[in-house]
Amino acid sequence: MTIPVAIGVGGVALLHLYIMYFEMFAWETRGKKVFKSIPEDLFPKTKTLAANQGLYNGFLAAGLIWSFFISNREWQDNVALFFLSCVAVAGIYGALTASRRIFFVQALPALLTILLIAVTRVI
Repeated sequence: MTIPVAIGVGGVALLHLYIMYFEMFAWETRGKKVFKSIPEDLFPKTKTLAANQGLYNGFLAAGLIWSFFISNREWQDNVALFFLSCVAVAGIYGALTASRRIFFVQALPALLTILLIAVTRVI
């Protein structure tokens, strides 16, 4: 994995660890600051739902982190591409259904990292 790709994969993984944290453990505090469009009275009612979403974000981060421990370059790229693609699809879906901001925060970094992997495979 090249340094730019590692930075991209690591950055997306860290972002999803952060999302996991506030959805699972800080939904009623940090979540209110992140999701300002949700009425405040809904945060306690949706705490379990948010924790479930956070768990999935943790799985995405785990898959990206796993790619750092794969010694075969082709498989390392393939695993990273799979999880980055999952992040990109989730980000695009979120942008279409919830907030356009999700595209820029979630999908765009994943798509740029996918592009970096594609470019480094050609070189």
